Amino acid sequence: MTPSLELSIDVACTPEHAFAVWTSRISTWWPKDHTVTGSRDLLVVFEPAVGGRIYERTASGDEFEWGQVTSWEPPDRLAYLWYLGRDRSAATDVEIRFVANGPASTTVHIEHRGWERLGLSAEEWRGRNRQGWESLLPHFEAAIEKGVC
Repeated sequence: MTPSLELSIDVACTPEHAFAVWTSRISTWWPKDHTVTGSRDLLVVFEPAVGGRIYERTASGDEFEWGQVTSWEPPDRLAYLWYLGRDRSAATDVEIRFVANGPASTTVHIEHRGWERLGLSAEEWRGRNRQGWESLLPHFEAAIEKGVC
């Protein structure tokens, strides 16, 4: 069994704000090179409910689905199936917890698991996703520091 990826980042805001920036404001910080199209004018959408889709929409209206929300518990917890660039049958599981450390400090815990669904390519995809998370999280942190609202 391929072990889950676990990452954490501390951000200077409340869990409510961190949750909102991660979900409803994702287009303000998600890097274009982490999308299907790489289009400069795309919109990233996180539908705010269990069963909601996560997808990118280009300026021309084309949509590319990335995942589906499996747990929506603002501001504490969020989980979703993740299949950006792959078929939904190859989805992995992402769970994010937003834990208060004080009045304006939050630890964001990420657990990415379910690699066994990818068969022989599980280790390769896990490694690629580790690199993806490590390059993605600084963008999230920068958005928090800039006070993205």
